[in-house]
Amino acid sequence: MTQHEGAEFGKGDFVLLDDINEEAFMSNLRLRFQQSKIYTYIGEVVVSVNPYKTLNIYGQDMVDQYKGREIYERPPHIFAIADAAHKSMKRRARDTCIVISGESGSGKTEASKVIMRYIAAVTNVSQQAEIERVKNILIQSNALLEAFGNAKTNRNDNSSRFGKYMDINFDFKGDPIGGHISNYLLEKSRVVHQQKGERSFHSFYQLLVGSTEQQLQDLKLERDATKYYYMNQGNGASANGISDKKEYKAAMEAMRDLGFTQEEQGTIWQMVAAILHLGEVNFEGNDETEACMVKDPEQLSQMAELLRISRDDLEKSLCHRVIAARGEVMEKGHTEEQAYFGRDAFAKAMYERLFTWIVGKINDAIAVRGTAMVHGKNTVIGVLDIYGFEIFDDNSFEQFCINYCNEKLQQLFIELVLKQEQEEYRSEGIEWTSVEYFNNKVICDLVEEPHKGIIAIIDEACVNVGKVTDELFLETLNKKLKGHAHYTSRQNDPTDKTMEHGRDFRVKHYAGDVTYDVVGFLYKNKDTLFQDFKRLLYSSQNPVISEMWPEGSKSVSEVTKRPQTAGTIFKNSMIELVKNLTSKEPYYVRCIKPNEQKSPLLFNDERCLHQVRYLGLMENVRVRRAGFAARQHYDRFLLRYKMLSQYTWPNYHGEPRGGVKAIIDEQNLGHDVEYGKTKIFIRTPKTIFLLEEERSKLIPALAIFLQKMWRGTLARRRCKLMRAVYRVMNAYRVFRIRRYVKKVVDTFGRVSELPDYGKSLRWPAPHKTLEPFHKVMSSVHRKWIASQILISIPRDEWPELRTKLSAMDALDKKRPNWGHRRRWIGNYLALTSENSNASSYLSQCSMLMSKDGFTEVPYSSTFIKVNRHNKFTERAIVITDKFIYKMDQRNNFKPLKEGIPLAQVTGVSITPDKDQLFVIHLSSDNDLAGCLTNPKNEDQVPELVGVLAKLWSEKRQSTLRVNVRSQIQCQLGKKPKNFQIQQGSFEKPSFVKDNQGFILQYPVN
Repeated sequence: MTQHEGAEFGKGDFVLLDDINEEAFMSNLRLRFQQSKIYTYIGEVVVSVNPYKTLNIYGQDMVDQYKGREIYERPPHIFAIADAAHKSMKRRARDTCIVISGESGSGKTEASKVIMRYIAAVTNVSQQAEIERVKNILIQSNALLEAFGNAKTNRNDNSSRFGKYMDINFDFKGDPIGGHISNYLLEKSRVVHQQKGERSFHSFYQLLVGSTEQQLQDLKLERDATKYYYMNQGNGASANGISDKKEYKAAMEAMRDLGFTQEEQGTIWQMVAAILHLGEVNFEGNDETEACMVKDPEQLSQMAELLRISRDDLEKSLCHRVIAARGEVMEKGHTEEQAYFGRDAFAKAMYERLFTWIVGKINDAIAVRGTAMVHGKNTVIGVLDIYGFEIFDDNSFEQFCINYCNEKLQQLFIELVLKQEQEEYRSEGIEWTSVEYFNNKVICDLVEEPHKGIIAIIDEACVNVGKVTDELFLETLNKKLKGHAHYTSRQNDPTDKTMEHGRDFRVKHYAGDVTYDVVGFLYKNKDTLFQDFKRLLYSSQNPVISEMWPEGSKSVSEVTKRPQTAGTIFKNSMIELVKNLTSKEPYYVRCIKPNEQKSPLLFNDERCLHQVRYLGLMENVRVRRAGFAARQHYDRFLLRYKMLSQYTWPNYHGEPRGGVKAIIDEQNLGHDVEYGKTKIFIRTPKTIFLLEEERSKLIPALAIFLQKMWRGTLARRRCKLMRAVYRVMNAYRVFRIRRYVKKVVDTFGRVSELPDYGKSLRWPAPHKTLEPFHKVMSSVHRKWIASQILISIPRDEWPELRTKLSAMDALDKKRPNWGHRRRWIGNYLALTSENSNASSYLSQCSMLMSKDGFTEVPYSSTFIKVNRHNKFTERAIVITDKFIYKMDQRNNFKPLKEGIPLAQVTGVSITPDKDQLFVIHLSSDNDLAGCLTNPKNEDQVPELVGVLAKLWSEKRQSTLRVNVRSQIQCQLGKKPKNFQIQQGSFEKPSFVKDNQGFILQYPVN
């Protein structure tokens, strides 16, 4: 839901003012500042006023309010601009940039940090580790860059003394995957000199305040900053609102998070300490020669130890210079003035190289990893935080470059926001009343024009042969630029006594007139550093320091190309920066400084009005009020919104303009648009929001439709593929079966002719899917072999064979020589050859058959029975198909008691030897135990086991438990008894008692 501010806060957008004039503009700006509303829009440009106090408007609750919202849906906030840039980049896959401009102390650096924190807060919802790492590095880099690149000035306690442009790379989801930082024109002169009330870079003070006593002792330093020449030029060692100790900890933490090793961290602070020691080095002239010498050479020992270089080489580089001319190498001593010049140049160069190396390390840490295959479309948001316009009491070469940079950025703003927009209306045939504005291109040309501009003139003075002074350079400027509307000097305007002869010139910048002191211009533009210093530090035993000075590897006699001047390098970098920004969709944050006292209460109308004028904010309001919030080519508009009309969805085959008009008319938005030759122009952001809202409503249904169609396509593809796969699989299965069957046929085709019917042949190894078939065929083959064997056996012998098979299953590999080679008669007592009283036996069997109903007698024999009373008696055992009978052969085979039902049998125990001991285990716990006897002394125990196993299998469809052991246990009268075998020269088998049970004494044949 859209939120709006109350009327007591003024207008949240300057475009909505009733009257467009400076008085109304300033009144609204003042009211909002007094109400702590520091942000105000001009369309999609945000005007930010430095509050000089902490405001609770940047927490997670505010992030949630602005995330994914259109600009006008929430009250003005810098979060809205950051979200718009991020959202535009994701929607259109186009690079964007956020240009933060304003004078020093207006809050640009803080604005850039707020933008970075917001982007970090709204990305990486899936919490991917690599994206989280990149986000942390992007945020942590601010602390390190501020420590080494920012300083306290008279206008700002945390002023950026370098320009910073950061490209943040995003993947197709809009999550940060890397970045790159470019730095511009570090104000290195601040290392050796500061204006009154100002400080050097924060890093020097953080080192002295934040380090431990041991660290300071190792670096040969003391905590008192006033003892060091390079730090007390401006008498601003202390600064209100700056906690150097806290910032030192933040810088150290940032180094660790960014992957700086312990050695690299130590090297950084060693170089900072070495610069402080270098400032304490003084020289004195020699009356006999022009060359000077170091007053106290022992001072160099500390610095040489920190830089890990030779003390003698250091002293030589400070006091002498090696010159190569026409193939000859000579050594020239410095005058005292030249030695101090070289010392300061050396200190500035060391700090600049250190800062550039730190930026390079940060870039290595945040470089994009992976390829487009990993991240998809790679888009960029650029954030420009660069020094603001500066007017000091003493303005030198650095201020000239800084103000030239701001001229270029103002020109970019004019080109993109004012000039380009109005020219686009005219070229597209949109009715338009021109808005007058000041185009500062003439000032940019004054500075950068080839051969005629100030930078070209100073470069020419630097390369001229002979002694060219700053005064001569100023005379050349006066001659060549005489009559230029934006340049003047005391020579060209003698009546202006605010400038001095031979020293000052003035440029009328868009932000105001600035008087520059020409003294030092040539020296700073040449940026001279003797080659001796480069070779000195390249020779350092510290690889980190040596790495910073690669050009030091060149020999003394090697001729080097004249390096570009500082002014030309800066000019080229600014041109490249503007070109880079022009290629992106820009968003602007225009920062305003409300007063010079850094007070949260004061609003200086005159000071603020001056900034409003030179920032071109009034012209921006007029153009914005008369113009259009957005414009888009017809084909791209149609491609994005074609789903909003039934006439354009899914495809429109007419002219794109006709399709766009159909969409606008159907949404009843024709009153808020104009149709150009190639683009549609939309007047208010509300229309864009309505179109996006309607599109967002349809996207889920379209996504589902596309998913359905794509899933159907995938399913059909998958189905065709699966059918093809199954067809191939079936063909292969048939082939596999045929191949296997062929192998089987080849192997077993003639087995009927083999003696063993192919029993010894090896079956072909089957595929696991053919294992069931293999098992069936193996079983069929075994049954066929059995049938072939049975054919040769008379049918009346088959019952005997079945009994032997049952015995084999029970005794195979347990009892060797189990009698399978002899004939098994079974009912031995029915034979007169075995039983002289066979008739009585048969008579008793006939009576029992009538009585108990059994049908056959598979086995009968005599045996020595052991009863529960520990007595041994000769008896007959008769096994029928239902009962087991014990008979008294001495009393005409009279049955003893009732027969034992076969259902009571639970198992059989025998020994592995030829003794005829057996135990038939019964469920009544009164087992039947004894030793078989027969006239022929045949081994009939296996036959008894076979008969019982066969009957058990037929009755119960299971396997009888058969125990084959040397010692047998049983239950007689529910008492456990043990049987042991004792073989010897006995006449006949007999039982004797022992303590544990019985011993069967069996004769050895």
